[in-house]
Amino acid sequence: MLCIAGLGNPGSRYEATPHNLGFLVMDELARRYAIRIAKTEGAVLMGSGCFRDKNVILVKPQTFMNHSGVGISEVLRYRNLTNRDLIVVYDELALPWTALRIKKNGSAAGHNGVKSVIAALKTDVFIRVRVGIRPDYPVDAAQYVLAPFGRELKKDVDEVVSYTADAVESIVAEGADRAMAKFNRRAQGIQEEEE
Repeated sequence: MLCIAGLGNPGSRYEATPHNLGFLVMDELARRYAIRIAKTEGAVLMGSGCFRDKNVILVKPQTFMNHSGVGISEVLRYRNLTNRDLIVVYDELALPWTALRIKKNGSAAGHNGVKSVIAALKTDVFIRVRVGIRPDYPVDAAQYVLAPFGRELKKDVDEVVSYTADAVESIVAEGADRAMAKFNRRAQGIQEEEE
C-alpha cells in the first residue's frame, strides 16, 4: 500500500490558490480512480482505493499547511507504513510555474508543510513531487501562495494538475527513478537548469 498525500489548506477560501496544488492533484487522482476523499481520520481527510494494481490511500491533511506532518504520520503509523511508502505532492515557490521535480529525499527548501512532514517522520527520505508555482514577476511569497490564481496562471492550472497526476501514477506503477526520467520538466520557455 502507498500513501499519497497532497499538501494544502482546508476550506473554500484556499481552494484555488497556489498553496493548494497538492489538494488539487489529490482531487484529480480521486476523480480518475473513483476514490472518495471523504473519510475523516484524525487530522486528515482520506480515501482508499486501487490504481495501477496498487492499493493507495489519498490524503489531504486538515491541519493547515504548517502542521501537515501530524496527520500524515498518524495515517502511516495506523497502517504500519513507513516513510518509504509515502509520496507527498506540494507547491514549490523555488521552482518556476509549470516546472515539476520528483525527488526521493532532501531538505524542505523553506516549505513549511514539508518541514512539518520531515519533523513528524524524523526523516527527509520520502518521495516528493514538487510543483513549481513561482511566476515570472516579483511577489510577496506569503500573500502570493494564499491568494487565488491570477488570470495569467489560471489558464495553465488544469494542465499542471493533470501532468502532476500523471507523474504520481508513473511513480506508483514504475517507481520514482523512471518517473523522474519521464516527468521532471523545466518550466515552459526556460532552458537553464532549475534547483
